[in-house]
Amino acid sequence: MTISAKRTARFFVPILVALMTAAAWIPRFDAMANERVEAGLKRAAATYATARLLNGIISVAQGTEIAATPAGIGVTLTPGQILEPLNDLVEKFSQVMLMAMVAFGIEKVLLMVGASWAISVILTLIAAAWSVLYLRGTEPRWLARLLLALIITRFAMPVSLMATDMVFKHFLASDYYESQEVLKTAQSEAGKLGTFGEGEKQGVWEKLKSTTVEAFAEASVKLQNLKRAAENAVDRVIRLMAIFVLETIILPILFVWAMFALGRNALIETPTRHAETGRQAGFRPG
Repeated sequence: MTISAKRTARFFVPILVALMTAAAWIPRFDAMANERVEAGLKRAAATYATARLLNGIISVAQGTEIAATPAGIGVTLTPGQILEPLNDLVEKFSQVMLMAMVAFGIEKVLLMVGASWAISVILTLIAAAWSVLYLRGTEPRWLARLLLALIITRFAMPVSLMATDMVFKHFLASDYYESQEVLKTAQSEAGKLGTFGEGEKQGVWEKLKSTTVEAFAEASVKLQNLKRAAENAVDRVIRLMAIFVLETIILPILFVWAMFALGRNALIETPTRHAETGRQAGFRPG
């Protein structure tokens, strides 16, 4: 790299730091990030409520055993066993959703801390001092590390929240809403165990206990529908858990790590390499 190119590169980093420092004082930047975390928290709360309601409905049917006698033939059915795999999974799903809500709450607190005026003031002062020393070629590494820590503190949550929200909207949103509908279907089918149909006085249990083949067959169809809904719900519960683990843990950590790696390369590694190259060539930057 030529001396002119090195000087140009050294001017680019302070400009980037100046832009980030200016962005630290823009309220709309934090408001947009707060909208994202609020939306995520609402999604997690709604999904948690669906999971708990489904768990309650399933628990009512668990352990139920019915002795039916269609056409005088004794048959024993245990409808609750159809829902047992889903019930076990939904209990774990509820715990995951509770953790997701806690994670969104923590992100909201960290966002408020990073957006405080004290952090912005300290970042501005340190950025100004570092920029002057950087352009003179005498910046200490500890100051660069402090500046990087302040940038991460100020921007890690807003950037990771908005980037995660972008990933959710483009790649995960359709799967999320489809999975929610499947859970509601399973919830509806499970609820029909107690009430066979609108306007009918007999519930599924009574239909199954009936001595007529027609009533028994009709109720059996409802149980088959419930079985299919439960099987579909198992797959969708797993997908929802993956979506919220990605949204609250994996993606935020990935984006924060990427910010740290880029910042470290721009503020610490690149200036050090330039200084060493300059000394070897008998050139002192600045």
